[in-house]
Amino acid sequence: MTTATPMFDKILIANRGEIACRVMRTARRLGVQTVAVYSDADAQAMHVAMADEARHIGPAPAAESYLVAQRILEAAQASGAQAVHPGYGFLSENAHFARACAAAGIAFIGPPVPAIEAMGSKSAAKALMADAGVPLVPGYHGEDQSLDALAAAAEATGYPVLIKAALGGGGKGMRVVEKAADLEAAIAAAQRESASAFGDSRLLIERYLTRPRHVEIQVFADTQGNAIHLFERDCSIQRRHQKVVEEAPAPGLAPALRRRMGEAAVAAARAIGYVGAGTVEFLLDEDESFYFMEMNTRLQVEHPVTEMVTGQDLVEWQLRVAAGEPLPCGQDDLVLNGHAIEVRVYAENEDFMPSTGRLRHLRPPAEDAHVRVDTGVRQGDEVTIHYDPMIAKLIVWDRNRAGAIRRLRGALADYQIVGPASNLDFLANVAAHPAFAAGDLDTRFIDRHRGDLVPQRPPAGDRVLALAALDVLLRRAREAAVGARASNDPFAPWHQTSGWRLNDDNHHEIRFQDGGEPVVVTVHYRPRGFVFELPGGAMAVDGEIDGAGDLHADLDGARLTATVVRHGDDLAIMCDGRSHRVTLFDPAAHAGDQDLATGRLTAPMPGKVIAVRAAAGDRVAAGAPLLVLEAMKMEHTIAAPADGTVTAIHYAVGDQVEEGVELAEFEAE
Repeated sequence: MTTATPMFDKILIANRGEIACRVMRTARRLGVQTVAVYSDADAQAMHVAMADEARHIGPAPAAESYLVAQRILEAAQASGAQAVHPGYGFLSENAHFARACAAAGIAFIGPPVPAIEAMGSKSAAKALMADAGVPLVPGYHGEDQSLDALAAAAEATGYPVLIKAALGGGGKGMRVVEKAADLEAAIAAAQRESASAFGDSRLLIERYLTRPRHVEIQVFADTQGNAIHLFERDCSIQRRHQKVVEEAPAPGLAPALRRRMGEAAVAAARAIGYVGAGTVEFLLDEDESFYFMEMNTRLQVEHPVTEMVTGQDLVEWQLRVAAGEPLPCGQDDLVLNGHAIEVRVYAENEDFMPSTGRLRHLRPPAEDAHVRVDTGVRQGDEVTIHYDPMIAKLIVWDRNRAGAIRRLRGALADYQIVGPASNLDFLANVAAHPAFAAGDLDTRFIDRHRGDLVPQRPPAGDRVLALAALDVLLRRAREAAVGARASNDPFAPWHQTSGWRLNDDNHHEIRFQDGGEPVVVTVHYRPRGFVFELPGGAMAVDGEIDGAGDLHADLDGARLTATVVRHGDDLAIMCDGRSHRVTLFDPAAHAGDQDLATGRLTAPMPGKVIAVRAAAGDRVAAGAPLLVLEAMKMEHTIAAPADGTVTAIHYAVGDQVEEGVELAEFEAE
C-alpha cells in the first residue's frame, strides 16, 4: 500500500466514541489533521481530547446535536475541514447530509448519494438486487403499508415471518412473528420504533429462516470503476437482532461458497455504482443457499476483524478513495491470513438492557500483535442514556480459529470494568461454550444456549469472600497507619486494627450481603496474617495490596492476584477472569427496612416514557403492557407480572425516568 499523503489536509469526524477515535488514529498516521464534534454530554470525551480541534454542536440528545446536519456542516466550514468522515450510525447513511456536504464543497467520505438512496430503503434495495441477479429471501417489499396488505403478505409468505423497518438497521424496528394473532401488535411496535429511529415507519416482511447464519461481505469500490471484496465475516451471534460477536473468516465456509458470495456482493455494489466501503449482508441457510438481506453503505462496527485477516487499514482506504485515488490492490492481491474474532463490550445487564453510570474502574487487556482494543472511553467517563452503551470492541487474532478463541478467553479474563453493569461474563461464557468452539452458529445461538450463557449468578463462595474481607482489613490497617502518623501520639493503642480484646481471642466479624443474603466472615488475628471462619470452613489468609491497587493473597497456601474496587459499601472482586459483587452490611443501618418490592413495577434502565397503556383502576391480565420505555432507540415494554389491578401510574408520556424508579403500582389477584 502506498504511503503518500492523501489530498485532504484536515477532516472532520461527524461521530463520537470509538469510531471517532479509530478514524483519528489513522488520520494522524497519514499526517491529516482532525476536527472532533461534541455535544454537552461529550465535552470531556476521549475523542475530543484526541482531536487537533473540537467544535461544540449542541445539547446531549443526539437528535439535537449529532443528528443535526446543519450544525455538523457549520462546524466543518468554520474549521476549514475539506472532508467529513461520518463513522457509522448517526448521519453515516443519510443521503440528505451527503448531498449537503457536496453542495458546501466538502467531500463526504462515503458512497455517492444515489447509492445511499438506493440502499437506504430495504424494499427498493431488494428490487434492485433482484434485477442484478442477487438471491432474495421470499417476502413482501411493497408500498402498500396498510394493516390488511401487511397481514395478507405475511399469510402469503408463511409464518414465522420477520418484520423489518424499510429504512435503517441495527435491529431497530424488527420483530419476529410466530402466528397471525400476534401480527397487529408487532406491526404497531415496529412502526413506532422505526419512526423514532429513522423518521420513517414503513415496513417489509420476510420469511423467517429458523436456523440461518448471518454472513456479510466487505466490499470496496473506487471512482475508477474498480470493485472488490475483502472476504466475509460471520455475525450470527446476536441479541435483540444486534451483533455481539463477529469473526473472519466465517467458520466452515467452503472456498467455492466464499467465492460465490463474494461475487454476488461485488455485483450488488456495481449495480448501484458504489464507491467506498460497504457491506453486503446475507442470510446463509443450512443448505448453503444464501439470500441478500441489506447493504450497509458505510464502514461497519466489525471492520477490524477484516483488517486483522487481510493486513489492510480500511479507514485509510476510505480516505484515499474519497480523495480520488484508486484502490490500493486488486482482488487477486488479497489473501486471508489467520483468524480474527471481535466481541462488543457493552454496558448492559444480564437481560441485555442498557446500563448507565460512571466507569469507576476500567482496565482493558494489554494490546499486542494478537490483541486489539478499540474504545472511545476512559476510566472516569460516564455511560449515559443518550448514546449507544458500547464501551469497546475487543479484537483478537491468531493463526487459526482455535488459537483465536484461546486468545479471546485470555483477553476477556484480563478485562476489568466496575461501574455500570457489563456483558464481560456473558462474553466469557460465549467464548467458553462448546457450540461456539465447534462453529455451530446461527442467529438464534443466544436463545438456544441462554441458560449456559446467562446462568443464575452463584453465591460468591469462600474464596471471593476471603478476598473481600482481606481487602477490607488491609485497607483499614493502611488508613489507620496514615491516621497514626498524622496524630500527636502515633504509638497509642487506639490506632491498632488488630481486634485486640481483654481476656478474649482477638477476633472481628465482617458482615456482607451477597445477592441479598447475609454472610458473616469471622476474622481471627494471628501473628502472621489471619484465620477466617467462612461458610465452607476455616481458612488461613494473608496478603498485601501493591502500588497499583492489586491484592496479592495467600489463601491456605494458594497464592493469587485479584483486584478489589470499592465504591461506598459495594465491593467488586475480580479474579480468575470473573467479577463478583458483595456489599459491606451494617444491620443497625438497615433495621427499619421493609420489603418495598411487593406491588412495585420499576424501570429496568433509564429512558423516556413513550406510551402508557393502562390507568389506575384497570384490571389486566398477566403480560398486558402497562407502559413502554424508549432507551437508546429501542422500545422496552413494562408488563403486568400477573392477573391483577393497576393501582397507580406515576409517569406520563414524555417523562424521562432513571433506572430503578417506581413506574407503577400493581396489586396481584
